[in-house]
Amino acid sequence: MEDHAIVELYFARDENAITETAKKFGAYCRTIAYNILASRRDAEECENDTWLAAWNSIPPNRPGRLAPYLGRITRNLALDRHDHDTAQKRGGTLGGVLLELDECLPAPGTVADHAEAAETARQISAFLRTLPEESRGIFLRRYWYCDATADIARRYHISDSKVRVTLHRVRGKLKHYLEQEGVYL
Repeated sequence: MEDHAIVELYFARDENAITETAKKFGAYCRTIAYNILASRRDAEECENDTWLAAWNSIPPNRPGRLAPYLGRITRNLALDRHDHDTAQKRGGTLGGVLLELDECLPAPGTVADHAEAAETARQISAFLRTLPEESRGIFLRRYWYCDATADIARRYHISDSKVRVTLHRVRGKLKHYLEQEGVYL
């Protein structure tokens, strides 16, 4: 079923919208959640929470492409769950992935820094658009979807070491780009 048809089911408040969404995007959302949570049970719960969040947000939202819309919901839910589960313990699966970005991202600050954080996010998006497709895909698979480097290597039919080198180089370029844009690291 096409995305627009599924969205119309949501607008009609037809419960088949959830069934169709789960059929088309279940594995996609489950993978995103699993990569963050490293628990099949938690990933399945997060997937189900995604369907509820989609039901509650469509309408009024009318996403043109459901995959990124649902992926963002899933990712945010999984990150919230991860934060909750690791509130007392640090350095879990996600922590290790995000530590790789420490050198090229500004340190978290106060509430007043949220506007700057949004601007930094826009600058990172602009930077990613300058990269070759493969480098951008590798970067996003690692830092958006939290894929393991071995999984990325299989996806792109390259060696694990090439993935790690590419990530290292892109992080360096990102750091340089942000410094040129005046982002305090």
